[in-house]
Amino acid sequence: MNSEENLNILIHSFKDVIQHVGEDVTREGLLKTPERAAKAMQFLTSGYEQDAPAILKKAMFAENYHDMVVVKDIELYSLCEHHMLPFFGKAHIAYIPDGHIVGLSKLPRVVDVFARRLQVQERLTHDILECINDTLKPQGVAVVIEAAHMCMMMRGVQKQNSVTTTSGFRGQFEKQETRNEFLKLISSNLS
Repeated sequence: MNSEENLNILIHSFKDVIQHVGEDVTREGLLKTPERAAKAMQFLTSGYEQDAPAILKKAMFAENYHDMVVVKDIELYSLCEHHMLPFFGKAHIAYIPDGHIVGLSKLPRVVDVFARRLQVQERLTHDILECINDTLKPQGVAVVIEAAHMCMMMRGVQKQNSVTTTSGFRGQFEKQETRNEFLKLISSNLS
């Protein structure tokens, strides 16, 4: 199915949703809402159409650097697969190269690829971690995600200030000393 066909199906589906919640889709304020919602949904799930390993491979460079590389405070926005409500926060990524480095902008792009899918935070953390580990084959990788979930804030338990933290470590980051250095770096304000 092409993108235009998919968009038309989504538009029709959003019209149905609006009608089934008791609204009038012909009301002036809602006339273009199905199309806007459909386009938003296509954007918010565009990660299904992207190849994260290919993004990393396009910007891998041979380099004799063997110390920790950290990119922290990477904004992320995703949709919870259970309620299709947003969750948002920050990802922190570190890796220790083993012959190859990657263009720094590619790490946030990998976060976006996996975040722009229906997700749970635990799998999102794992997907990012394993993609970097399998593609770059570094000495180690670490990923920590801190996020607020609208499904906890707007409905259900309705807790406004809770933050969920998930983490994953591979290779050298499984050693306590290396892990502690990474955790200290992401929690400090060095600027």
